[in-house]
Amino acid sequence: MANGRNGYLLLGGIASVGAGAVHFMAAGMHTEHATLARLMVVLAAIQCATGLAVLLSERKVVVSSMLAVNAFAAAVWAFTRFADVGWIAGLTAESPQVADTVCAVLGALAAVAAGIGLLRPTATLPPMRSGIAAAAVGVLALAAMLNGVGHVHSHGDTGDHAHAGGDHAHGAGDDHGTEANWPRPWDPTKPIDLSGVAGVTSDQQSRATNLVRSTLDGLPAFSDVNTVGALGFRSIGDAATGYEHYINMSYIRDNNFLDPAHPESLVYRVDGTNRTLVSAMYIANGKKIDDPGLVDFGGSLMQWHVHDNLCWKAGDNGPVVAGVLDAQGNCPPNSINPGAGNPMVHVWIAPHQCGPFAALEGHGAGQASADGRRTDTCGHDHGGGHK
Repeated sequence: MANGRNGYLLLGGIASVGAGAVHFMAAGMHTEHATLARLMVVLAAIQCATGLAVLLSERKVVVSSMLAVNAFAAAVWAFTRFADVGWIAGLTAESPQVADTVCAVLGALAAVAAGIGLLRPTATLPPMRSGIAAAAVGVLALAAMLNGVGHVHSHGDTGDHAHAGGDHAHGAGDDHGTEANWPRPWDPTKPIDLSGVAGVTSDQQSRATNLVRSTLDGLPAFSDVNTVGALGFRSIGDAATGYEHYINMSYIRDNNFLDPAHPESLVYRVDGTNRTLVSAMYIANGKKIDDPGLVDFGGSLMQWHVHDNLCWKAGDNGPVVAGVLDAQGNCPPNSINPGAGNPMVHVWIAPHQCGPFAALEGHGAGQASADGRRTDTCGHDHGGGHK
């Protein structure tokens, strides 16, 4: 360049400032997670400071600092596409969005430019190209911030917030800002994302996320239906519905709560003689549907419910389902309806259109109210007698 400046460092410095600017905005939109917001402010300040410093000085210590902070920022973004950072509340795994992706790209660009600048301190770019590239970087950062301003994202219990940029930002197309967006389709092969649900606190989101993760890790130990009988599980005889429940009375009576090593009930999808484990059905023995310990555990993320329309009869190995109450409230012959039992909640280890806590057969979006009935907002009644 005409003034002897390293063209790569000019580009890198502007990219670092741009990434820092997006991170500053993101920090302001994460005030419900104070620690995360403070860390993002610190990161943003360092990115801006080192970017500006490189524009003024090409000393190795300055360039190295810009490389380190931006490489770190890009690495954290990449890591949180697949996993949570458990010791920072709110920094959870989620799919790439527009604003946070742009922020990460700018950070990576700054790091690469700094690396080239260190390896080739006399390298130059044509003034026209470097000017256009620098302007493009600025426009890209501005677009990411505008995208974030226009995006409303409800997080935690603090209402609706506009989120932008950074390691936890959401971009265009992420419409988590309304309760109507929960439940949403669940795919256990993708990162667990329970964010953006109105009224859900960070603690509730964290507990629910950990429950899903521990169930995904622990429940496959019960995959072989031929071995669970030895552990005390028995079928309730509902295979005709397409799903078959196996319950364990000793686990129901013990003191374990939401424990994938001691699931009160296992749910298998029926395919002829084959059984595929798809869900745990945790049962809260002796509790009511509106028990604060249940309601507060995962908030509106989790669908605690009761089956108060089922009719039961005696079977060879204990009670089995005989059917459901008819329109007049009567059971089939030789069966009884005991009414609402202990509250229960499913956690799916297989995909489900109504989320990881869906109740069976498409009923899962509903939420139990004080009278023990759910208001259904997802899926359709596929039969099988489940409420």
